[in-house]
Amino acid sequence: MIEKLNRINLRKRDIFKSIVDSVKGSNVDYTKISIKKALFLLSIPMVLEMLMESVFAIVDIYFVSRLGSEAIAAVGITESIITLVYAVGIGLSLGTSAMVSRRIGEKNQEKASGTAFHGIVAGVIFSSLIAIPGIFFAKDILQLMGASSVIVNEHSSFTSIMLGGNYVILLLFVINGIFRSAGNAAIALRVLALANVINIVLDPCLIFGIGPFPELGVQGAAIATNIGRGVAVVYQLYLLVKGSGAIKIDLSRVKLSVALMGKLVRLSIGSIGQILIMTTSWLALVRVISTFGSDALSGYTIGIRVIIFAILPCNGLSNAVATLVGQNLGASRPDRSEESVWLAVRVNAVILILISIILIAFTEPLIRIFTDNIRVIKSGVDCLRIVSYGFVVFGFGSILINSLNGAGDTKTPTIINIFCFWCLEIPLACFLAFYTGMNENGVFYSIIISEAVMTLIALYVFRLGKWKYKEV
Repeated sequence: MIEKLNRINLRKRDIFKSIVDSVKGSNVDYTKISIKKALFLLSIPMVLEMLMESVFAIVDIYFVSRLGSEAIAAVGITESIITLVYAVGIGLSLGTSAMVSRRIGEKNQEKASGTAFHGIVAGVIFSSLIAIPGIFFAKDILQLMGASSVIVNEHSSFTSIMLGGNYVILLLFVINGIFRSAGNAAIALRVLALANVINIVLDPCLIFGIGPFPELGVQGAAIATNIGRGVAVVYQLYLLVKGSGAIKIDLSRVKLSVALMGKLVRLSIGSIGQILIMTTSWLALVRVISTFGSDALSGYTIGIRVIIFAILPCNGLSNAVATLVGQNLGASRPDRSEESVWLAVRVNAVILILISIILIAFTEPLIRIFTDNIRVIKSGVDCLRIVSYGFVVFGFGSILINSLNGAGDTKTPTIINIFCFWCLEIPLACFLAFYTGMNENGVFYSIIISEAVMTLIALYVFRLGKWKYKEV
């Protein structure tokens, strides 16, 4: 009995030490340590990183909700538009990460650093293409999205500031992707923690005019968010130049390579394309829901924020698996890549089942945290409860898709997304919402149906195994 207790205590100490190491950051070779430990060390900081990213939206909605349903809807529509920026950022991050992780697996730190530099330059170029029209055509974009005249005339500044400042959003994604792919997930976590602390402090001050700060309303939320992310990007660049791990950018040695930039962009285009397809389908869903009024749109906005927060473990595991797949393929260990994926799938299933049970049981109390408007609460409750039913299949599909991306096969997920989101989800949402009397609930059901189909297709493609031979 004593020996058994000693083994249990030793196991607890090992787990605690691993958690501490994962958050602090530890330089280990993820292609050689046990797969369970590798997944554990990478996924914990990545889950917490996803938590930090989601907190931005949760904090903004929490404070902005005090300004009324029109203000909430303004943030919801703008965040839906900003998902296009997220698409470019995530896509470019995936392309850069796939190449960096492969070079790290090959033990070629110099080429990994050169790839990271080109990813950052590409991020600046893409951001400029978004910022200019975003600043000058914010009102037109809101009108196109079906926003009310109140939102267009009184809250368009929030949209113009967020789109104009998209540099900090996009670079935050790209550089954190570089850290993650090099195995430095703890650094990415610390960067986002810093950004969130600044945003949480400045948000209420600039929205409500606390102390010496001006009362800026919804516009204040945009300024606070951009300041927080901007400081974080400066800190990221400092860490890259200083060099704190496998990645160090020596500005005196790096040179722009047209060939490398072309290869990076071509790989990233596939990732950007698949995310754009997914996010434009979400924009289409927002447009459908907006036809049922600001209350329905506000409820959807709140419900989706809670959902995004709830699936953070899934996103963290997906990012961890992408890193493990890329590094192990670089080390010529496809067997370890595949084993990592199936382990993540099993762990993810257990976590998301528990989360979905909690959300379904406590749906209304969660929505009431953000609003006391009865109509908004009803829409938010319906959204959260219906979408929660599909959590497990969504998590399964997310890991499989991200595994293909981590292997450098960005074309296949793009094709899957085109079919599931453009050819299935949008037409199905319109049909269920307008022709069956389900209204916005039809949109919510279309989400879980399309995600289930995506998972089945991704499973078939993954089991074919062609991703193991992808050259990057």
